[in-house]
Amino acid sequence: MRAWLALGLMLALAAWAKVGSAEDNYGDAGRGGEAQAPLPEYPKSENYVPLQVSATTPFVFFIDAKSVSVGKDGVVRYSLIAKSSGGALNISFEGIRCSDGQFRVYAFGRSDQTWSESRMSRWQPIPADARNGQRTVLYRDVFCFGGGIIGSAEEAVQALRSGGRSRATYLGY
Repeated sequence: MRAWLALGLMLALAAWAKVGSAEDNYGDAGRGGEAQAPLPEYPKSENYVPLQVSATTPFVFFIDAKSVSVGKDGVVRYSLIAKSSGGALNISFEGIRCSDGQFRVYAFGRSDQTWSESRMSRWQPIPADARNGQRTVLYRDVFCFGGGIIGSAEEAVQALRSGGRSRATYLGY
């Protein structure tokens, strides 16, 4: 009986360790061809580019221009900064997969200006609700267009600065 309990406990711990590993949660090649991307440098305010979301949102949003990358795996990665009316910052490193309209949060910013990798990083559909308006705007107006993906990080930053996709080039995927 003890042997069965020990075996069950070992299997449960092994499963938990797999779920909690950075490789499983942070973009391993076994997840639909997604490439492993390193965490970017922590965002600096001089690199913030405003993201116009909605007049009704309680946050002001920014994208760190230095963190934007367009991967060969079809994922646009970026650091998102949400600033509350009281001045509090919520910072995350995320990705948007243009081919299917999904997003993923890879890491969260800490107050000591380091990253904490998300333990529950999973691809999720970008919901069309006000709560996630920032991701909808990035998907629809900046990084993706008709299932395509912006051509380069430079074009993505230019599109952010110009308020949308009007000047950007998109590649089909």
